[in-house]
Amino acid sequence: MKKPLVGACFAALLIGATAAPATAVSNEAPAKPRAKAVDFSGTVALSNCSGSVVRVPDSKPGDPALVLSNGHCLESGFPGPGEVLVDKPSTRSFTLLNASGGNAGTVKASKIAYGTMTDTDISLYQLTSTYSDIESKYGIKALELNSARPEQGRAITVASGYWKKLYKCNVDGFAYRLKEGNWTWKDSVRYTPACETIGGTSGSPVIDDETGKVVAVNNTGNESGEECTDNNPCEVDENGKVTVREGINYAQQTYWIVPCVAPGNKIDLSRAGCELPKPSAVK
Repeated sequence: MKKPLVGACFAALLIGATAAPATAVSNEAPAKPRAKAVDFSGTVALSNCSGSVVRVPDSKPGDPALVLSNGHCLESGFPGPGEVLVDKPSTRSFTLLNASGGNAGTVKASKIAYGTMTDTDISLYQLTSTYSDIESKYGIKALELNSARPEQGRAITVASGYWKKLYKCNVDGFAYRLKEGNWTWKDSVRYTPACETIGGTSGSPVIDDETGKVVAVNNTGNESGEECTDNNPCEVDENGKVTVREGINYAQQTYWIVPCVAPGNKIDLSRAGCELPKPSAVK
C-alpha cells in the first residue's frame, strides 16, 4: 500500500430525424472531445491519506455526501483479509479542497458506510452534509464515479489532496490479481511510469482526463522490487504466473461501487449487479 502517513516522521518516506443538409456533410472524422481540466476541486485531505467527495450517477442533491478513500486509510486500521465494514460510526473530519488546492473548509463523517481490503481497497464515508450543503456553503461539486470500466491507454490524473499534487499518466493495463502481503485485489489498474505516487497519495481519486469522472482509487506501488510483500505488490495472471514491476503503481477500479449504491446514497450489498465483498455474516 501507499502507506498512510502518521506523523511527520513518515513524511520523508513518503484520482424520427431529418436528413442533414448536403452542406453539412464532411469526410473528416468527428472532433475528439476536449479533455477536461482536472484540478483539486472535490478532493479531500485526511489525517494520513487522500480522498474525494463522490457521487454516483443517480445521487440527488439532498442525499448525504460520500467520501471515497482506501480501506487501508481507515482510522480503525487495516481491515484483515475477508473483513468488511458496513455502517460503522465515525466522526472523522476531512479537509475539503478547492480547484487550486486551497482549504475550502471541513466536512465531517457520520459513519463508515463501507470499507474493505478484500478484492479491492476502498472506504466510503457518509458525511453529515448533503451535496447541496457542500455546494451552497463551499461552492464545491462532488466528483462522479464512472459506471463503466476504465479503458487501457486513457489519460488519467491522480489527484492527491494530502500532498496537493496532480500526477498525470495513462492506464497502462490491468492486473488480473494484485497480491501484497496478506491481501489480494482483483482487476487492478496499472499506471504508466509517469505516475510516481508516494505515501500519502493513498485514496486519491483517479480521474479520466476526457470525462472528468473517477474511474479508480489510488492505493499501492512496488517500491523496491520485492515479490508480493508489503509495499511491493506483484501481479498474478490467470495461470498463476507472477510478475514484479519495480517502481510501478496501481489503483483499484471504482465502477463496481455504482450498482451497490441505493436511493439516498445507502450502501446496499444485496442490490442486483453489486459485486462488492459482503460481511461474512451475510454471505
